[in-house]
Amino acid sequence: MIPENERLKQLFQHEFAKMVAVISKLYGLEHIETAEDIVSETFLTASESWGMKGVPENPTAWLYAVAKQKTLYHFRRQKIYDSKVLPAIKSGETEAIMEEPDFSPQHIRDSQLQMLFAICNPAIAGEAQVGLALRILCGFGIDEIAEAFMSNKETINKRLFRAKEKLREEKISLEFPPEAVLPERLRNVLHIIYLLFNEGYYSKTQDVILQKELCVEALKLGLLLTEYDKTNLPETNALIALMCFHASRFDARQNENENLVLYDQQDESLWDANLIHQGIHYLQIAATGQYLSSYHIEARIASLHCIKSDTKEKWQEILQLYDQLLSINFSSSVALNRLYALYKVSGASAALQPALELNLSRNHFYWILLGELYTQLDATRAAESFENALALAKTVTEQQGIREKIRRLEKK
Repeated sequence: MIPENERLKQLFQHEFAKMVAVISKLYGLEHIETAEDIVSETFLTASESWGMKGVPENPTAWLYAVAKQKTLYHFRRQKIYDSKVLPAIKSGETEAIMEEPDFSPQHIRDSQLQMLFAICNPAIAGEAQVGLALRILCGFGIDEIAEAFMSNKETINKRLFRAKEKLREEKISLEFPPEAVLPERLRNVLHIIYLLFNEGYYSKTQDVILQKELCVEALKLGLLLTEYDKTNLPETNALIALMCFHASRFDARQNENENLVLYDQQDESLWDANLIHQGIHYLQIAATGQYLSSYHIEARIASLHCIKSDTKEKWQEILQLYDQLLSINFSSSVALNRLYALYKVSGASAALQPALELNLSRNHFYWILLGELYTQLDATRAAESFENALALAKTVTEQQGIREKIRRLEKK
C-alpha cells in the first residue's frame, strides 16, 4: 500500500500541470503564477483534510472540486470577472455567472498542449523554456529543478520569474499556433522535450529517482503531442522512439554501488523489453513520412544499441548513421560518438588520428575515448588520458567509472 504522503506527491506531479494549464487557459497566462498558487493551496488543503479524514474515494475529483472553489473565490475577490464576464451578459440579467474551470479530459488535454506551445515560444530563452517546462508542465518543485540544473533555488526562481515576465510582455496566449507556423513551432517544442529528456538521461545530479522522473516526464510530453493530429507527425514519433530506446537501458547504466556501467558491460536482462517494443512501434510509425529528421537517425542508432550483439555489421550501420547525422546536424558529441563506432569497425589505430584532430580537450568523454584507444596502443598515454578525464568529470558516478578504467589498465 502506497503511503499517504507518497500518494499525494504522485498526485501532485500527475495533476499539477493539468490544473495550472486549465486555470491559465481560462484567465490568461498573465495569471499563471496565481494559477500555480491556487493549485499549490489545493494540495495543501488536501494534505490537511486527508490527514484528518483519510483519502477520499476519488482523490482526483476531490482536487478538481476544491481547485474550482479556490479559483472562483480568488477571481471573484479580485473582480477580474467584471471585465471578463459582465460585458457578455445580456441586458435584463441581474446576476453574473462566473465561468468555472473545465477539468474534463478533452479540455485538460487541449490546455496542456497549448501550454506546451506557449512555454516553448521562441521569445523565451532556451534554458528558461526547459525550466518552465519542468515547473509548469511536469510539476517539479524549485528544489528539484535546482538539483537537475546543478544550481541553486535563487537562480532558478530568477530564471522562472524572467520567463514568466516574457510570457506577459509578449502577450503569449494559450492557443495552438496558426498552421503556417506550426511546423517551425513544433520543431522547437520537440527540441525542448529532447533537451528535457537529456537533462535526465545525462544528468549531473546524483539523484537517480529525479533522473528517471525527468525522462518519464519528457516521454509523457512527447506522447501528449500524438493526441493532436497536427502534431502527431513522423518527427514526433521518431523522438518518442528515441526516448523509449534510451529509457529502456536506464536501470542497467548504474550498478548497486551507483557506479556508471558502460554499454559493453551492461546486463541485458536489466533492459526494459516493453520500452524497447514501444520504441520499435513508434519508429515504425515514424517511417511513414517523407522527411528524415535527426530524431529518426538517432532513434535508429539507439535501436541498434538495444541489440547486445557486438558484430562488425552492426557497428558499420551505426557508423553510416553517424555520418548521415553529422551531415544533417553537426555537433561535437555526435562526432565523438562516430569515432567510437569507427573504432569498433576499423580498430584503435584508424580512430586515433581523427580523434586527435577533434581536440575536445575540455570534454571528459573525449579523454575517455582517447584512453580507450590508447589502451590498445600505448598504456602510458592511456593512463594520462584517463587522468585528464578524471580531472574534468563533474559527478561522483563518472569519477568512479573512470577510476575503474584506470584500475583495469594498471592490472594489464
